[in-house]
This record gives sequence, C-alpha cells and structure tokens, in this order.
Amino acid sequence: MAEGAPEKHLNPTGAGDPPNPIGGPPNPTGDPRAPRGENVPLPVTKPRRVGRLRAEIPQWQSILLGIMCIAVVLGIWWFLTWGESAQDRIVSPIKLPSVAETFGSFKSLWFDGQLTRNTYASLRRVVFGFGLASLIGVPIGILCGCFTPLHAFLAPVTVFGRNIPMAALIPLTFTLFGIEERQKIMFIFIAAVAFIVTDAAQAIRNVQERYIDTAYTLGASRRQTILKVLVPLAMPNIFNSLRLLFGLAFGYIMLAEVITTSDESPGLGGIINVFQRRGLREEIYLVLLIIPAVALAIDRLLFFLQKQFFPHRYGGTGLLALLTRGILHLWERLKGLVIPPVDISRLAIGTAAAAVMSAPSKPETLHESESLRGPETPPHGSAESQTDQSMDQDPK
Repeated sequence: MAEGAPEKHLNPTGAGDPPNPIGGPPNPTGDPRAPRGENVPLPVTKPRRVGRLRAEIPQWQSILLGIMCIAVVLGIWWFLTWGESAQDRIVSPIKLPSVAETFGSFKSLWFDGQLTRNTYASLRRVVFGFGLASLIGVPIGILCGCFTPLHAFLAPVTVFGRNIPMAALIPLTFTLFGIEERQKIMFIFIAAVAFIVTDAAQAIRNVQERYIDTAYTLGASRRQTILKVLVPLAMPNIFNSLRLLFGLAFGYIMLAEVITTSDESPGLGGIINVFQRRGLREEIYLVLLIIPAVALAIDRLLFFLQKQFFPHRYGGTGLLALLTRGILHLWERLKGLVIPPVDISRLAIGTAAAAVMSAPSKPETLHESESLRGPETPPHGSAESQTDQSMDQDPK
C-alpha cells in the first residue's frame, strides 16, 4: 500500500468498508440494525434477585411466606371483629364471630360434635369413592391415551362428567343408590372418574414419540411398549394428578353428606348442617377451618409418597421406588418358577425343522443332475469329437 493512502478496513466478509467518520473500528458484528461503521455492543441485562420470573426460593422461605399469609388473614379477621359488643365491631358477630370466639368453641366441637369420628367417616367415604374411581379411571385413561379411536369414542362421556354441576347429581344419586353409605361413595366416584380418565390419557399422550420409536427399534411389542415404556414414563404425572384431584374429592364430600341416616356418622358435612340448624356459627367456622387443614395434611403425605416413588422427577430418597422394584423383581422370579420360561433357541430350531418338513420338494440343481447323469458326450462336429475321430482313424 502506498504511503499516504487512506487505510482501508475490511469487514468479516472481506469486502471493503469505508472508515468510520467518528473514529473507532468498523462494526464487527454485522448487525444491519447497527449504524454502519460503529461497534455497538449488545446490552447485557443482569437478573434481578427480587421479583425475577419463575425464581426458585429455599424451603424455609416458602414456609415463612405461608406463615406470613396466615398471620395477615388472621389479623384482618381480628380487626373486623374487634370489640366487646356488636356496636363496636365492623362486622356483626351474627355474620362473623371473632377469632377468640371461634377457637374457643373447639372443646364443645371435640366432645359434643364428635369431631374425630366424623372426620374419620368423611375420610373413609372419600378414600373408598376416590379409590374406586382411580382403579377404573386410570386403566381406561391409559388405554384412551394409547388408542386414539377409544379416546374419541369416550370423549362425550368424559366431557359430560367434567362439566356437569356436582350439586345436580345429588338427587340422582339418591334415586339410584339411596341415602345410605353407598350413595356417598358413588357420588365421589361419579364426581372424580371423568377427571381421572382425562388426566391419565393426557399424561400418556405427553410422552415423547422418540421413546416409542426406540422401543419398536429394539423389538418391543405393542403390549411391552405400553407396560414398559408409556406407563412408567407417564406415572409421575398420573400420580401428581391423583394427588390434586383427591383434594377436589374431599371438597365434594360436603355435598354428599347433606342427608344422612340416624344410624351412621354424619361426617364433616353433616355436622355443618346440624350446627347451621342450631345457629352455632362459631362451630361452623371452626369446621370450615379444620377441613382445609386435614386436606393439607393429606396432600403433604401424598406428596411425600410421590417423592419416594419418583425421586428422579420430584426428589427424595426413593425408598418406595426401590421397594416396588424389588417386589416386581421377586414377582418375576416367582412367575418363572410357576411357569417355566420357554427356550427360544429350541423353539426356533423346531420351527425351522417344521418349515423344512412342510416345504414342497424342489427340482434338482444343475450340479446334482450332472452328477446323476455322468459326463456328457460332446456334440457331433465339435472340436473334441473331431479329435476323437482322428485318433480312431490313425493307423497303428
């Protein structure tokens, strides 16, 4: 380059780029939105520690925030009902009793209302009804997720079951099952089975297609693909859905216990109706506080079991997963003792022998026909035949 000539900058593509009129190197990023000849760095945004979207928080912080929420709710309740008389309170005690009055009625609720026995009665009805719905709904949901025609066939029933008002089913269950214990169990069954079928089918359909392709590539049958691939991969979502739906079923039991007979425990819903007829508002509010507390305890228990069954998904030690795997392994060994395994090699040899015996006779090959006929005589006029004739005509 000649001296005194302006220096020519090259961009990354090798083409010439005019010098930057304001100084500095040309744009090395090649961003067409940036001014030509300027080096504009991309903005770097630092993540915020507070208010960051979908940020994970420690367990102690989560518990602390929950306790703070409860404290705020109780503080608002205390403020609205503070005062000795009804004129001093913002909300009348007829509508909302104070915190002290509500929790002060726990003794009468425990002894007179038989809280323990009624709580057990409600839990028993929910467990039986929801357990029956799970035993029927989960297999049907798995089949619906595996086979699209079956899913389309049952779609009207599941849509009807998920959208019908549950309160409208109470007279129907009275007509079909009476007013005894069976009516309450079947009410929970009808209320939950449609949701279970839909969630189980969706969990199966959410399994990625590559797992199915891999199973078929390894030679798995359709039954093995369902039992060994689809069901294990979908089971964490199915169990999580059952845990959430159990809380929904526990709320529905209040509707099922509207009418009870005299020879059975009324349950939590039944004692709410009894307290309402007697005008005991403090006991009603206390029962309404006990119901979500019991539901929360059951939910935490189920979540603990969920972590033990599926530690790869939700964390945990996986003790129940190891126990389940050991039981299944023991079952396979016991099944092998009762039903001896089939020798695949002997079965293949026997199948091949049967195929050979049943095959039709084939024509002889060229080699076999030549060995049976012996050496062929060379045709007349060939070189070999002329040589033989000349040797015969040659005088001795």
